[in-house]
Amino acid sequence: MSESLYVGVDLGGTAIKVGLCNAEGDLLRTHEGPTQAVNGSDAVLTNIATYVKELVAPGTPEWDAVEGIGIGIAGFLNIPEGIIDFSANLPFRNVPVKKIMEEKIGKPVKINNDANVAALGEAWAGAGKNIANCVCYTLGTGVGGGIILNNRLIEGFSGMAGELGHISIVPDLEAIQCGCGKMGCLETVSSATGIIRMATDAVERGDKTSLVFIEGEITAKDVFDAAKSGDEVAQRIVSRAAFYLGKSMAAVAVIINPQRFIIGGGVSKAGDFLFAQIREVFDKLTPDNARDRVEIVAAELGNNAGVVGAAGLFLRA
Repeated sequence: MSESLYVGVDLGGTAIKVGLCNAEGDLLRTHEGPTQAVNGSDAVLTNIATYVKELVAPGTPEWDAVEGIGIGIAGFLNIPEGIIDFSANLPFRNVPVKKIMEEKIGKPVKINNDANVAALGEAWAGAGKNIANCVCYTLGTGVGGGIILNNRLIEGFSGMAGELGHISIVPDLEAIQCGCGKMGCLETVSSATGIIRMATDAVERGDKTSLVFIEGEITAKDVFDAAKSGDEVAQRIVSRAAFYLGKSMAAVAVIINPQRFIIGGGVSKAGDFLFAQIREVFDKLTPDNARDRVEIVAAELGNNAGVVGAAGLFLRA
C-alpha cells in the first residue's frame, strides 16, 4: 500500500476512540474501548496501544502505511516533550506519554490538547476545510479553543496557544474565580457550566423564571429552551454568554484576523438563536477590516473531530 495513513486517538476519561485517516483527512474507520482510568496511567496507555492494533493489524500493508499516531488529551501538556503534566480526569502526573507509546506501538507519536486537535480536525476536514485561517471554540463543560494560521495549528512555545476559555474578559465587579484559579475567564460565563451556574443562582435568588419548575438539575439545554420560549431570565443568561463570546472573538479578530470562527461542543447545538447574538456583538465591537466577510459557523464533525484532528498532527501541526 503506497498511500500514507495516520491514526488519531481521542483519549477521554470514560472511553478511548481511535480512527484511521488518509492524507486528505478522510476518516476511513473507527474503533472504541473503555479508558479504565481507575487502573492507572500504564493501563490506560496499554489500552490505547491495544485499540490502535485492533484498528489496524500489525504486519499488514495498512500497518506499514501508518506514518504516525496522534493523541488528543484533556489536560496541561508539555507538547514539545510529549509529556502530560496534569489531567483532571485521567491518572496522569508528569507522564512521558510520547516515549512510552512509541515503545508500546513502534510508530512515531505526537500528543496535543484535546481542544487543539478538535480544531485541527474541523480545519482539515470539517467546517474549516479549505480555509487557511480559522479559530475554533468548543463550548462544553468548559470553553476550549484552537487556532489555525496559514493551514497550521498554532501551539505557542509551551503549548498554551488557543486557550480561549481562559481569556480574562469579564469585568472585575462581575467576575468570579475560574477553575484555573484566575478571575473573570470566558469559561465562567460562556460554558455549559457557566450557564447552569447563572441559572441556578437566579432560581436561588427567587427570580421570576420558568426554570424553577425544572425537576432535578438544570441543564444548559433547559436554559436555552426557556429563553426560546420567552423566559426573560433565561434570555438574559444566554445574552450574557453570547456577549462575552462575541467580545472575545472581537479581540481575537484583531490579533489573528481569521476568515472563519467555528463553534462546536454541546452548547453550540443552540444554533442560530445563540449564533445570531454572538454575531451582533462581534459586528459591533470589531473594526471593519477585521470583521468584513468573517463567518461564524457551526462545527461539522461532531464526535469525530478529535480523532481526525489527532491523526492530522503529523500533517498540519
